Amino acid sequence: MRAVRIERLGSVADLVVRELPRPEPGPGEVRVRVLAAGLNPVDWKIVERPGSLEHYGPGLALPLGNGNDLAGIVDAVGPGAERWQPGDEVFGGRRFHAQADFAIVPADRLLSKPAGLTFEQAGSLDIAGRTAVATMRAVRPRAGETVFVSAAAGGVGMLSAQLARRAGARVIGSAGEANDEALRELGIEPVRYGPGLADRVRALAPSGVDAVIDTHGRETMEAAIELGVDPDRIDTIADKAFAEKIGAHGAGGETIGALEIAELAELIAAGEVRLEIDAVYPIERVVEAYAHLKAGHLRGKVVLVTE
Repeated sequence: MRAVRIERLGSVADLVVRELPRPEPGPGEVRVRVLAAGLNPVDWKIVERPGSLEHYGPGLALPLGNGNDLAGIVDAVGPGAERWQPGDEVFGGRRFHAQADFAIVPADRLLSKPAGLTFEQAGSLDIAGRTAVATMRAVRPRAGETVFVSAAAGGVGMLSAQLARRAGARVIGSAGEANDEALRELGIEPVRYGPGLADRVRALAPSGVDAVIDTHGRETMEAAIELGVDPDRIDTIADKAFAEKIGAHGAGGETIGALEIAELAELIAAGEVRLEIDAVYPIERVVEAYAHLKAGHLRGKVVLVTE
C-alpha cells in the first residue's frame, strides 16, 4: 500500500510516499480502506517545529506515518472490534496513520459516516470538528451576544462561527475579501484582518463584543483585549502560550466525545452546517497539498484522496 512517511524533521517538503505492507488489525482494532484524509496545521507543525513530536510520546522514532483525520470503508476487523463490519462507511482519526491506502484505527475512534456526508467532508472532520465544539464550550456563546471569530473561512473558524450562530449569537468573522460572500451566505459579517482589526470590529459592533474565538494567532487576542473582552471568554487554538499569559482559554478537541462529533456530522449531512472543501489532492501530491495549506487564505479544508 502507499503511505505518506515522515523520514526526517524540518520541512513538510521532505514528506515522501512509500510502498509498505498492508497492516493487520489487532485486538480492538479496525483496518480502514482510506478514501479521504484531511490535512490540519498540526500535521506540518509536528514536522517543522522543534519539540512538537515529543508532545505525542517520548518513545516515538522516525520514520513515522503522517496525518490524523480519515474516512473510508472498513476492510477488516480484529478480535473485539466486531461492532464494525467490512463494508461499513466510517470516519475518525488516528495520529501518524491516516495518510495511507489502509489505516489501523482503534474501534472506538471511528464513527458511522452519515449518508449525506461526502468522504472528503467526513475525512476532514475529526480534528476540526472536535476543536470547533471545544471552542463553544470555552466561550459559551448565547443568544443576543456578539462573537468575533478570526480566520472565519478556515476549517475550524467556519465551523465555530456557524455553531455560534446556531447558539443565537451575532457573528463577525475576519477573512480575505475573496471569502466575504461565502461568509455572508452563512450569516457571518466579514471584516478584514491586519493592522487596525480592533477598530474595524468596533465599528461593526459599537456596543461591544462578548466573546472571541481565535483560529489565527496573537493579533486576534490582542484585538480582543483592546476591545475589552473578558479573557475568560477568549479562546485560541493558535497561540496557547499567549492565552495562558492573559488568562484566556486554549481549548483543544481532546475532551470532545463521539456523541458530539456524531451530532455535528449529522448537521453537516443535513445541510444545517457547512463544511467546505477548499482543495483535493491525490496522495502522491502530498507535498503540494501542504504547501497549499500553509499558504493560508483557505475556504474550508484541504484533503488527500487515494482514488
